[in-house]
Amino acid sequence: MKEFDVMLEKYANLVVKVGVNIQPGQVLMIYAPLETVELTRLIVGKAYEAGAKYVIVEWEDEVVTRIRYEKAPEDSFGYYPQWQADMLVQFAEEHGAVLHIKVPDPELFQGIDSSKVSTAVKAAAVARKDYQGYTRNNKISWSLIKAPTRAWANKVFSDLPEGERVDAMWEAVFQMNRVGSEDPVAAWREHIGHLKESQDRMNAKRYKSLHYRAPGTDLHVEMPEGHLWRGGGGENASGVYFVANMPTEEIYTMPHRTGVNGTVSSTLPLNLNGRLVDGISLTFKDGKVVSYDAESGREHLTSLLETDEGASYLGEMALVQHDSPISRLNRVFYNTGIDENASCHFALGSAYPVNIEGGTSLTSEELLERGANVSLTHVDFMIGSAELDIDGELADGTIEPVFRKGNWVL
Repeated sequence: MKEFDVMLEKYANLVVKVGVNIQPGQVLMIYAPLETVELTRLIVGKAYEAGAKYVIVEWEDEVVTRIRYEKAPEDSFGYYPQWQADMLVQFAEEHGAVLHIKVPDPELFQGIDSSKVSTAVKAAAVARKDYQGYTRNNKISWSLIKAPTRAWANKVFSDLPEGERVDAMWEAVFQMNRVGSEDPVAAWREHIGHLKESQDRMNAKRYKSLHYRAPGTDLHVEMPEGHLWRGGGGENASGVYFVANMPTEEIYTMPHRTGVNGTVSSTLPLNLNGRLVDGISLTFKDGKVVSYDAESGREHLTSLLETDEGASYLGEMALVQHDSPISRLNRVFYNTGIDENASCHFALGSAYPVNIEGGTSLTSEELLERGANVSLTHVDFMIGSAELDIDGELADGTIEPVFRKGNWVL
């Protein structure tokens, strides 16, 4: 067996055993781009070997997606089939697991009217609101992973000869997921243990706020009472541990919805549903974005902020040290699931209820009362760099360093 085939099989095994952590008798749904057929077939096989009762593959084709935006009538974009949303809820009620091979083309919607994309994204979010409650509350196992497509590799490795780009992307994906280890599953368990150590240190501190400082950033962020830092993975409603994002290098919690003040600037481009937004600057007052700009893609940022009321508030704050495995690759991946794990980041939109004590049993209204943000959307943007300093404020008012020059000092 060729070395690449060995690595690919190890990756598929890792995804099944650590990512979604399939249990005997469980149903697995896989969303996969057409170009990832070889990996997808291996994942299907590994899932059945792990005891899956049934595996469903939903193939995705970005060419077909773009054709819709080029040729469909205007009323197409506000439509999402309710039967499909209902199917997802039924699937979640039966404790199915969901795997997304998520690798959107960073330039998929170049030249497409931004309002069409925003309308379609919002329509899907509205229809799938009940289903999203299962994933945001970790009631079911779900995982987002990466695999190369030609369009993505061409964007990320444009400095290489075209024939080398996909191979380079595979090498990067294997490296950031520790697939080269003799036992990747064991390597991931050790990695998750290190993230839990950072999580536990921050939870023990019980900081009331963090102060971020970097070029273009001077931001004070309060956290709600009872906030919880999480990292690595978590348990679903059945007590099964899964990892929602592979790779992952972050620990994260929720800001207080009305406790964010100051200005923050992004440090990496954002792939916003196939549209690039770069050089973001956001100014907050009492939690809400009161002014904003972007060096490119400002109209896409506007559409995001107009999704609903909660889209103008922060729902997540995450810490990733600059000296991390993905950051050391020294490359922009134009994929939030990777770039956010090379950089400290925030998310506009909904908070994760798991980030506050008792949050998964609260209604939307109760979450808002506790200081958690509620929204149809959740979009991460990167703000970390080697110039980022973060201070923590303790309950008694003591200020102490948490990050210096982008790395942990705590």
